[in-house]
Amino acid sequence: MSTPLIDALVERHGFSLVGEANVDAFLDAHEHSLLFFPGDADRLVESNDAAVIVAELMKPFDGRLAPALVEKASERALQRRFRFKTFPAFVFLRRRGYLGAITRLLDWQDYFTEIEAILACSPSEPPPFNLPESIAAHLRATGPDSHDHSGEVA
Repeated sequence: MSTPLIDALVERHGFSLVGEANVDAFLDAHEHSLLFFPGDADRLVESNDAAVIVAELMKPFDGRLAPALVEKASERALQRRFRFKTFPAFVFLRRRGYLGAITRLLDWQDYFTEIEAILACSPSEPPPFNLPESIAAHLRATGPDSHDHSGEVA
């Protein structure tokens, strides 16, 4: 489910709406992009806060960052592609090259410091998922063939 604050990103603030089918075309069309993954706004109160924050963050970065809202149906698949762990998330890219992600709410001024540092990075592979040691130990003990391989990442 979406909320009026999240919907306003596209309707009022001019964010593109992207999903699995069109994200690469969006990324190819822009030097620097920010993909906003709100997550489940019914469960995460931070989703609405992040929507307000990202709309305001785009003002000083206008013309430098192309913002897009990731459609709900594509969030999990694109989460796996960009390998971040928590929602809401801001993922930064140079064309299709991963630069970094912010997956927590920050103090206002810290966003600018963090975004400038991310934009100064060279593109790289997204960081690997690190399983908690308890899950990794269980997988080692039981073997990989005894588990669901649906690819879902929490």
